[in-house]
Amino acid sequence: MKAIRVVQYGLGSIGVGVARILLDRPGFQLVGAVDVAPEKQGRDLGELLGTDPVGVVVTPDPAVAQQADVVVHATHSRLVQVEPQVLQLVACGVDVVSTCEELSYPWFHHAASARRIHEAAQEAGVTVTALGVNPGFAMDLLPVLLTAPCRHVRRLVVERRVDVRARRLPLQQKVGVGLTEEEFHTGVAAGTVGHVGLPESVAMIASALGWTVDAIADQVRPVVRAGRVEGLRQEARGLVDGEERIRLDLTMALDLEDPVDRVRVEGDPSFVAEIPGGLHGDAATCAIVANAIPLVRAAPPGLRTVLELPPLRYTG
Repeated sequence: MKAIRVVQYGLGSIGVGVARILLDRPGFQLVGAVDVAPEKQGRDLGELLGTDPVGVVVTPDPAVAQQADVVVHATHSRLVQVEPQVLQLVACGVDVVSTCEELSYPWFHHAASARRIHEAAQEAGVTVTALGVNPGFAMDLLPVLLTAPCRHVRRLVVERRVDVRARRLPLQQKVGVGLTEEEFHTGVAAGTVGHVGLPESVAMIASALGWTVDAIADQVRPVVRAGRVEGLRQEARGLVDGEERIRLDLTMALDLEDPVDRVRVEGDPSFVAEIPGGLHGDAATCAIVANAIPLVRAAPPGLRTVLELPPLRYTG
């Protein structure tokens, strides 16, 4: 089979991690790398990966996407920041696999942006999908798949507990580690503290199960020990006819005991499924993105959620 030509757009920890996977798989050919950081530009991508040169020089110009079949886009979490980037890539005639959390299911909170991207992608004949471990798998796709053996589903409760002690510093900062409680709440209000994507996961689950959500509530609270913030607990709840039908419970903190990914299905039958230790967010996101590339290529043109792809799986 002909190798899929890929441009990596964004060379933070996730972008670099995806690039490493793609370089190890013969079904992919990295033909370009894009980043706006001046210190990365003009360097061989292999230098950023800590490997031998790979013959790909980092550029700030997204037009390099014209050489590719698909662009892996890993820049920002907020849709308002990435919409112009995604539309520019769509105009280049390439499929886009993004890690933007708000793009994973923008139809509930960002319908106008979703419509613009969807229509542009359909006109260009390309597919745009955003996914990762969360949103994109652990707290939306996986729970939806687990409802398959049910005759009836009354409620879904998803719990994800992550120990951030060994995780990268930007993630620790995003969950408020080291802040005072006042600084934490200020950061939440400013959008600099807190996980992005839980409301999108609620909306995605509801859509998949055919539920019409009245409202989605998203609450962020600090985990405090000895007067200092060591992480957060964030809950998103989906209300259907005034009743809570979906609850996503995310705790990310230092030295968290019993990390786990757990799904509780309440219905007929009711059961609990869990992954002891939980999924490592960065590693899982990089793998999910790489594995999704051929599936996005096979999906219909337009803005598509992970639920609309062929079954997500290892595609190495």
